[in-house]
Amino acid sequence: MINNKIKKSLLAGSAVLAALMIVGCAEQVVQDNSVEAVHKRVLTLDSHVDIHEDMTFDPVYDPGTMTNQQVDLPKMEAGGLDSAFFVVYVGQTKRTPEGYAEAKEKALRKFSAIHRMTEFYPERIGFANTPDEFEAIAASGRKVATIGIENGYVIGKDLSLVEDYYNLGARYMTLAHNGHNDICDSATPLPELGDEVEEHGGVSEFGYKVIDEMNRVGMMVDISHVSIKCMMQATAYSKAPVIASHSGVYVLSQHQRNLTDEQLLAVAAAGGVVQIVGLDSFVKYYPEKGAKVDALRAAVATAHGDDEWDRSKHADTDDYKAGMAIIDEEFPHANVKDFVDGIEYATKLIGVDHVGIVSDFDGGGGLEGWNSAAETMNVTAELMARGYTEEEIGKIWSGNILNVWRKVDAVAAGLNK
Repeated sequence: MINNKIKKSLLAGSAVLAALMIVGCAEQVVQDNSVEAVHKRVLTLDSHVDIHEDMTFDPVYDPGTMTNQQVDLPKMEAGGLDSAFFVVYVGQTKRTPEGYAEAKEKALRKFSAIHRMTEFYPERIGFANTPDEFEAIAASGRKVATIGIENGYVIGKDLSLVEDYYNLGARYMTLAHNGHNDICDSATPLPELGDEVEEHGGVSEFGYKVIDEMNRVGMMVDISHVSIKCMMQATAYSKAPVIASHSGVYVLSQHQRNLTDEQLLAVAAAGGVVQIVGLDSFVKYYPEKGAKVDALRAAVATAHGDDEWDRSKHADTDDYKAGMAIIDEEFPHANVKDFVDGIEYATKLIGVDHVGIVSDFDGGGGLEGWNSAAETMNVTAELMARGYTEEEIGKIWSGNILNVWRKVDAVAAGLNK
């Protein structure tokens, strides 16, 4: 017979063992640091995803199905891309009443398309107007959509459109795109539109009013695509931190769209964030490659009876693929390692709190290893391989830009008291 003292001792020992086993299991779950586990735990946000103007209007581009686009819901689900700023992009044309009217019409169609996506698939994706809504939707297990505008040309000379577009969900606006507009000078003037190297000397008088209005309503000022003078002036002038929604590192790749060290440091000093872009030619720039690609695209479009290149229509044709194979052999593509070199350079220069990730998918973005939303985990894997912690990866993927968004909202709240 076991006496009562021994029984109590055995029971106590069993309880301690059971407790240790429970703690051990809990620790094992918490310490699952596989790429898959970390990627699932962090909130991944791509700050610039272009859409086809017929998304949700044409079944071919239906985002709820597997499409030829680099981003759709199945690819986001497969790759663990949790959220995106879907982009209302309108290219620069002549600054005439007709041009402004057409730009506005195209912008409104894209706004409508993005909202229709969340209305058609509410169980899979929700629309966020604030960072809190953003995080709540993500916590529910759904994907998250919000909107960025690429090219302030869509407001023409009508300042009231800033608030109108904000009310439609736009939470950032790129001041210019390729070609100067009424707001500021572009990093890439368009001679075919009559652009000189410089028109405004940076930000125009009207442009400063636009920045004031963006600050007032709570729309992030995006300094990607603009001239160095415009970028530095806008960053210094804005009452709220600015973002570069999709830019690269000039020191590593001397593309005129990339940011110099001085520009990177200016964004960080203003409390902003630079979203490093996974666009092949910005990550690994060959000055002579662009002309060859442009010539090929023009030839393919003509061969198929079209006036201009359409990625969704021509990129999968045999003649385009064959032509690009020849070009790619001469000028090798950038890969995920090259891309993360840019992230690493930026974090070392300006700090991990001021750097983010962006693809520019369906707007020219993509590189070997991250050529669609389905391959998003590869970026997390490379960051982990470089020794970034889960906390740092979370900041780079989404935390930093959400933090800037909150700061911009706080500035707007103060201005509207």
